[in-house]
Amino acid sequence: MSQQNEANGYYVPRGGHPPQTQLTTDRAVFTDAYAVLPRGTMGDIVTSLLPFWERTRLWVLARPLSGFAETFSQYIVEVSPGGGSDRPEEDEGAEAVLFVVDGGLELTSGAETHDLTPGGYAYLPPATAWRLRNRGDETASFHWIRKSYVAVPGIDAPEAFVTNEDRIEGAPMPGTEGRWSTKRFVDPADVRHDMHVTIVTFEPGASIPFPETHVMEHGLYVLEGKAVYLLNADWVEVQEGDFMWLRAFCPQACYAGGPGRFRYLLYKDVNRHAALGSFVR
Repeated sequence: MSQQNEANGYYVPRGGHPPQTQLTTDRAVFTDAYAVLPRGTMGDIVTSLLPFWERTRLWVLARPLSGFAETFSQYIVEVSPGGGSDRPEEDEGAEAVLFVVDGGLELTSGAETHDLTPGGYAYLPPATAWRLRNRGDETASFHWIRKSYVAVPGIDAPEAFVTNEDRIEGAPMPGTEGRWSTKRFVDPADVRHDMHVTIVTFEPGASIPFPETHVMEHGLYVLEGKAVYLLNADWVEVQEGDFMWLRAFCPQACYAGGPGRFRYLLYKDVNRHAALGSFVR
């Protein structure tokens, strides 16, 4: 049904279908402030297909939803050997981050071709022509985070780039002696970017020792380990393969449970004014 990638620790769903003898009770929950999709929810019955993708299926973790979280979508995409797409994105206004957790993929962006292996990270700005193919003999899996880019007059959109988590040094949170750190793939001061996708790591026993309450929407996919996470007013146990979806201003904190590291892939929207709706004078 699922597995931990032994080489890098990333959790990878494999689908499947539970037996009739399995209990229905689970940790899945959807509230007006947050949602938790445990890894057990990612079976064959909830996969989706996309136009112009071959030999590919995906789990939709998040999508814009009025009155909840409205800025992004996030998928886990599974590409079989020979699969992929020469026409992956139909929305010219959409930017993307791809993060590979298993197997290998060939990404062509403009005139450049890159081989993405586990830990591979690609940022693709809006209106970028790109293609993605699995040229290998094994299934490949990656996270695909999409957002409508919010352009600002006088500020250029960021350029495309490709890197790997192994090349990024974690920045420790002040006062934690490195027990809580974040791998940032773009400069936080670069206001061309209107979203950050990072990897947050807690050593066993480390914590967010206060309820963070701020304007960003969040998507948190647990890559490795387990923790007890505060979501609004509830303490929830989470583990590798779980996804947490947080509305803006939802309080959050956590304790890393051990025995190993607790790590998650984090999305949040940043660096833009709050959009104001129309009003009657």
